[in-house]
Amino acid sequence: MKYLIIDDEHIAHKIIMEYCEMLPHMKLQKNCYSALEALEYLSTHKVDLIFLDLNMPKLKGFEFLKTLATPPKVIVTTAYSEFAIDGYELNVIDYLLKPFSFERFLKAINKVISSNTSGIRKESKEAIKPKKKHVFLKQNNSHIQVDLDNILFIEASGNYTKVITRNNTISIREKISDTIQLLSDNDFLQVHKSFAVSKNHIIRVEGNRIYIGDHIVPIGKLYKTNINQLLK
Repeated sequence: MKYLIIDDEHIAHKIIMEYCEMLPHMKLQKNCYSALEALEYLSTHKVDLIFLDLNMPKLKGFEFLKTLATPPKVIVTTAYSEFAIDGYELNVIDYLLKPFSFERFLKAINKVISSNTSGIRKESKEAIKPKKKHVFLKQNNSHIQVDLDNILFIEASGNYTKVITRNNTISIREKISDTIQLLSDNDFLQVHKSFAVSKNHIIRVEGNRIYIGDHIVPIGKLYKTNINQLLK
C-alpha cells in the first residue's frame, strides 16, 4: 500500500514511519511538510493512502482534501478532536488523535484494508478474483498477519475472540461483534451468539450444526434465518 504523510511536524512523520515499518505491505512514497507540497506531488503521482494532519500553515488539512477530485483513502492524524464530524463527512477512513498507540494505528490500517476489499466487491461481482485479503490480529504482544481466506470460523470466549484458521487458533482481546466487522460481512456469517463462520469453508449444514473441516459449529435459534438465506 503506497502512502503519503502530510504533516508539518517532523516527530509525527517519524512515528508513522516507524509504525508502518512494522507492517510489510506499507510503502512510503513521500514526506510532505505542507499541504501545498502534497498537492504538487499528487499532481503527478498516485498513492493509496494519506496520513493527513489538519492544523498546517497556509492550507489546512480539510481544505486541502476538498481540492482533490478523486482523493485516495485518508487517515487523519491530529491533536484536535473537535473536527472529527467534518472528517467523516469527507469520507475519512479513521481519525487518530495524537498521541496514538501502535494498536490504535493498526485498527485504522485494518479499516483501510477492509474498505478496499468491500469496494472491489461493489465495483464488480464477477470475474477477476481480488488479491488475497489480510488483517493483522493482536495476540498478547504479537501482531499476526492472517489471510482472511485461511479463517474457518471465530468463537467468542469471555473477553476474547478465538480466530480458528486452517493451521492454528489465535486469541484476540476483541468482542465477537467487532471481530466480524473487521473480517467482512460478505464473507463471514454469524450463526450463533458465540460463533461466526466463513461461508467459503462450510462443508455441510445438518440440523442445527455446521461442519467446517474437522470442526462442528452450532446454529443458534435466533440465527436460523441467516442459514436459511444462505441455503436458498
